[in-house]
Amino acid sequence: MDPKILDNGGQISAEMILLIGAILVIVIIAGGYILNISGSIAGNITSVVDTARDNTINRM
Repeated sequence: MDPKILDNGGQISAEMILLIGAILVIVIIAGGYILNISGSIAGNITSVVDTARDNTINRM
C-alpha cells in the first residue's frame, strides 16, 4: 500500500477526534450556562409565587 494513503487516514482520524472533543466542550459549556439560567428563572418564579401567596394570606 501507498504510505500516503495510510497517513491521510491517520490524519482524518486525528481531526475527527479533535472535532468531537471540541463539540463536547461546547456542549458542556452551553449546558452549564443553560442550567445557570434555568436556576435563575426558577428562583425568580419562586420569589413571585411566595410574594403572591404572602399578599393573598395577608388580605384574608
